[in-house]
This record gives sequence, C-alpha cells and structure tokens, in this order.
Amino acid sequence: MRKQNMNRDWIATARTLSEALPYMQRYSGAVVVVKFGGNAMGDDEAMAEFARDIVLMKQVGIHPVVCHGGGPMINDLLARLGIESRFVRGKRVTTRETVEVVEMVLSGLVNKRIVQAINDAGGRAVGISGKDDDLMVCEPDDPELGFVGRPVEMNVQIIRDLYAAGLIPVIAPVATGMEDNETFNVNGDTAAGAIAGALKADRLLLLTDVAGVKDATGEVLTAMNPDQVRAMIEEGTIAGGMIPKTETALKAIEEGVRAVVILDGRVPNASLLELFTEHGAGSLIRSTEPRVKPRGLRQGGSGL
Repeated sequence: MRKQNMNRDWIATARTLSEALPYMQRYSGAVVVVKFGGNAMGDDEAMAEFARDIVLMKQVGIHPVVCHGGGPMINDLLARLGIESRFVRGKRVTTRETVEVVEMVLSGLVNKRIVQAINDAGGRAVGISGKDDDLMVCEPDDPELGFVGRPVEMNVQIIRDLYAAGLIPVIAPVATGMEDNETFNVNGDTAAGAIAGALKADRLLLLTDVAGVKDATGEVLTAMNPDQVRAMIEEGTIAGGMIPKTETALKAIEEGVRAVVILDGRVPNASLLELFTEHGAGSLIRSTEPRVKPRGLRQGGSGL
C-alpha cells in the first residue's frame, strides 16, 4: 500500500492555486498583450518558462497575444555577415540591406523559436509578422533612421480570429509600408503598444531587464497614473531607456488599453505574478490609479 506524503511544498502549491482563483476568474476572457524581449530570449530555460506561463494563461481563459523583439540576435547576424551597424541617438539606422536581415531574424529565427517553445509546452501557437493581412502599416519614424517604422494603420482582425480559434498569436515587429514592397523594422515595445491599443486590450505587459519604474530614491513604484508619469519624465526621474517604454504605455492607455505594466522579465513567472497575485510584479500604469503607493501596497492587486 502506498503511503501519502503531503510535504510542505505541495501544500504551498495547492494554497497558491487556491488564492489565484479570484484573479483567474477576473481575467477570464481578457486580452493580454505580452512584449517578450531582453536577456530571457537568449536563455533556453527562461524561454521554456515564459512559454509555460503563456500556455497557462490560455488554459485559464485569457487570450494572450505575444509580441517580441530580437535586437541581440539581429546584431549577431549582422556582425557575422560583415554588415556594419550604425546608430543615431542610440537607435539603429535600418538601411534597405539591413531591413532584409532584420526580417530574416525576427520573422524567421526568433519568431519560430518562441512558437516552438509554446507548442512544446502544450499550447497552440502561430507565428506571424506585422505584414500578414496588413496587420501593421507604417510610415518612416525618422528620416535619419531609414526603414524604422511608426505604425499608422492597424488591422487586428487576424489576431482576433486566431485567439478566437484557440490559437496563441506570436507577432514579429516587422511591418509593411504605404508603398509597394516596403518593409519596416518596428521597435518591439512600439509594436506591442500599437497592437494592444488596436485590440483595446485589458493589459499590456512590457517585460524588460529592470524591476520597473523607479522614483528619485531608486524605489520601484507599483502604481502610477499618466499625469504622474509625464511629470516624472519632465523632471528627469524617468530617463534613458525607460522613457520610450513609459511613452508607449501612455499612448496605449490613450488608445484604450485598460492598464500597462512594466515588469522584470528576469523574475521567474513574472507575468503570472502580475496577473494572479495581489502584490503584482512591476509598475502598473492606468488612469484610474489615484496615487503612487509604496511597493507591496498596490490597492486591489492585479484587478481589471
């Protein structure tokens, strides 16, 4: 006869699942756009963990939509091909030659790695780019940057069709232009924000390599409203690479996204912690937040 050994880890797991139930119910049917990027993309274990999180979201009734970057992989292939990378104000200049490499890496290598990881975790993922069904149509963002695009037209019905069919869309940030045979490289955060805005998503999760938005003392802020974010940008508290992320968040909220969270993708199960726990896992920005609260006191947790 087998004896049952109820160790503490199993009990803790069961308790965690039970405590997550209200959040799972709250998010059932919600559209959650997740921007995946940073160091986690180059780590097989982190990729597999991310894929399991996405599959779990789908399993409990959420409609996850994944948008990804791939800058380090683009740099690597350009170097191997002997194509020099040039930057203006920290942004890559994308020439006609470079944009072909960008499309190869993002729509091919990176996109299919993520699709395969999700499928290996038991999900049903389909990889597309902003070109498919004219999902994302762009104009040049800055003449000095070449074929770097700014989305001006979004056609997201293909995404709705995919998640309604039980599939998980995985989108490469490569877009078509207003002219025939134009291809644009789109910043991953920008693409994710545009997709979330067009879908009127319940959440946009921007996974990055930092803990979140920090105040002047270096403490991570767990909840902000758009006015507070703009003030922090103006006074210089939000600076560097966090400026485009917060600007993406503000634009997404203006376009109808209920809330945006900037969170550390290096933290294990970061997306699940944000959605299914009271504490959350990053810096939440939404119009209904009345004030900045200390870490750990985000009122209402991850509620919609």
